[in-house]
Amino acid sequence: MEIERCTKADFLDIVDDLPSFWGSDRTAGAHHPMVIEEFGDTAFVMREDGVICGYLFGFFAQTGPYFFIHLVGVRDSHKGRGIGRALYAHVEALARARGATALKAITSLSNTASVAFHGALGFRQLGDGVQAGIRYVPSYFSRTRNMVVLWKDL
Repeated sequence: MEIERCTKADFLDIVDDLPSFWGSDRTAGAHHPMVIEEFGDTAFVMREDGVICGYLFGFFAQTGPYFFIHLVGVRDSHKGRGIGRALYAHVEALARARGATALKAITSLSNTASVAFHGALGFRQLGDGVQAGIRYVPSYFSRTRNMVVLWKDL
């Protein structure tokens, strides 16, 4: 499997099939077309036999020299095969090549699999709050919605 830039057709295929990646359509609001229209050179897919098996949407931040990983999805049928790791390695190499000094991602406190995945890739948790051993940033999304902010120095 090779990593390719995500096209508009790829994006629409992903959005049409979100439950195959996320178990539901709960992330539909986060799948905004700006990831293709405005940040298309940092949106990637991996395919197997013509089917998208994983994707990563991100962009270079304007507030610091880091690459922000907005969404990463791996098709349920393809989990555990290193697809997420390959996508992260790809954007890490891209970020280094373009002078970024870090990677940043966020996830919910309840997504312990994501927290563990990022930890295995060398990300550390930022923030002042701690719940069940997970560090988080209070009020990241709203006054009542805390998030785990993950950071990896390059």
